[in-house]
Parts: sequence; C-alpha cells; structure tokens
Amino acid sequence: MKTWNGYQKGINLGGWLSQCDDTEETYSNFVKEEDIRTIKEWGMDHVRVPFDYELIEDKEGTPVESGYGHIQDVIDWCGKYGLNMILDLHKTMGYSFDPAFGEEGFFDSERLQERFYLLWERVAERYGKYEERLAFELLNEVTDKAYGELWNQIAENCIKRIRKIAPTIKILVGGYWNNSVDSVKDLAMPYDENIIYNFHCYEPLIFTHQGAPWIPSMDTSFRISIDASYGEMDQAGDKMLSQMTTGFKGFSPDDKLTSAYFEKIFAEALAVAEKRNVALYCGEYGVIDRVAPKDAVKWYSMINEIFVKYGIGRAAWNYKVMDFGISDARMDEVRDELLKYL
Repeated sequence: MKTWNGYQKGINLGGWLSQCDDTEETYSNFVKEEDIRTIKEWGMDHVRVPFDYELIEDKEGTPVESGYGHIQDVIDWCGKYGLNMILDLHKTMGYSFDPAFGEEGFFDSERLQERFYLLWERVAERYGKYEERLAFELLNEVTDKAYGELWNQIAENCIKRIRKIAPTIKILVGGYWNNSVDSVKDLAMPYDENIIYNFHCYEPLIFTHQGAPWIPSMDTSFRISIDASYGEMDQAGDKMLSQMTTGFKGFSPDDKLTSAYFEKIFAEALAVAEKRNVALYCGEYGVIDRVAPKDAVKWYSMINEIFVKYGIGRAAWNYKVMDFGISDARMDEVRDELLKYL
C-alpha cells in the first residue's frame, strides 16, 4: 500500500478557523505561531487545519481577504518550522457534519454545489503553489450513506476543477457515516495518483465519546474504563449511542480492547487501498476529556500500533480544548508518554 510521506504524525487545529464563534478575536488568538513551534517540537510532521466557508467568503460568496490572511499565516508558520499542512473544508454553504449549524440543501442544489466548486478554485488559485507541503481536503464528514454516490460525483467534479489550477496537489476524499472506515470501500476509484483516501476513527465510540453531551442519547455522567470487556462496551453502546458505529462484530464478549481490534476494523479499508494503489489516511482520532488520562494513553498506544504497522498517516483530534485537547493542563502528567503514540 502507498505511504503518504510527510503526513504520518499530525494533529488537528480544530476550534480555530472552524467550529468557533467566527470572530477576529478567535481567528487572531486561538492559535499563534508559538503553537506551531510547539507542535514541531512534539515531533509532528504536519497539521490538519479545519476551516469553514464563512472564514473566506460572505453570504453572497464574495471573498473575505482577512480570512485568507489567516490561512496564509498558518501556511507561513508551517513553512518556517518545517511542518506540512492539510487544509480541510469543515463546512460549506448548505452542508455541515453537525446539524446544529443549520446548513442544509447542499446535496439537492446545483447552485450550492457550484459555489463549493468556486470556493475550491479560489483556494487552489491562492495556495496551489504550496503543493510540496500543502494538501486539500474537500469536505469534512459526509453523514448519510444515501449521499454516497452523489458525493462521489460531486468530489470528482471538484477534483477536475482543482486540477485545472493545481494539477498535482494531493487531495483527500472521505466517505459517508462521518468518514467511517467502513465507507472507504464505497469511495470512487482514485481520480489520479495524487488522491488520498481519508477516514476518521473514534472507535469504540462508547469509550472515546463517553459522556459526550452532543450525543442526544448519551448519559453525560456515564463513564467506562479502557479495561471493560467488549460485552460491557457493546451493552453500554446499545443504551447510550444513537449513531452508526463499527461495533464489536467478530469479537468475544469476554475479550478486552487491544490493537487487534483496530487491525480488524481497518482490514477492509487496507485491502481496498492496496488494490487501488492509494494511500490511506486517518484525519481524526482521539479520546474525550471525560476519560482518565492514563486510559487515553492506552487507547492511543493501541491504535498507533496499527497506524505504524501499515504506514497509515494520521492527525489526532485535537491540539487544544474542543473536548479532546492534548495540550490541555489535564494531560500534563501523561503528555510525554502520549506523544510517543501520536
């Protein structure tokens, strides 16, 4: 299987140019140059930078130069400290992975799809020249499986438009069920040799998202140990989870979580990537801050073993706060150990 060199150990800068209050105060202060230096000192080789369409265009689609300036800042900082970068469109007009943002209609509207293409053309015109250290991620986390085939078509149209401007820049494409590893098999054949298959992994979801208040069916006081059996996790998931998960099919209820779990749930995607000669990348993975820090380290060590074994590039969620912050004070005592497994 192809290995995506330069994008093997990364971290997300979520909550800065996306999933935020969309103010200049946040854009100017949430992440600064010294944070990029810290990430480099941690041993990372890249950052994934989520951004929302509102950063760089107004409601009518007119470019917002100050927003482009913030993207240019992080590109320059990464260049200074020798980090590669992924520019990830986390929200486009008419679509967000989070329904709370009220974006809708994208998959039913050629007008909104055309706006999506134009956004990427503008981004490519400005930043395609950095292709040796920058990649584009078309859209974060398509949710409904019913969008799968249409999303493949939209992605291909967008890639064709970008290719007229930036012929060889790396482009990441993920699938349905929030970039589930189970959806990789249904991604379209890679358009060219510079396509990366992208997935996210927060499995077992009942462990990594225990107590998460944004899951409607979750008891926010619920806690479960990394040492709980598959049976215990499965039973809790039936009660607490209302969304699609990979689950524990094929595992004994009495067994406990090990790296073998991740090897098994990645197996199909690995086979697809090998057959299609495309690199596989995990754009998000992590553990909620409700989890005991030492349990979080154990989880990271398990998934990291399989990432390293198969050369899967990845970016942990998240650098700071956003319920998953690795730089947060609560992780101080375990951070040195944790950084070995990112």
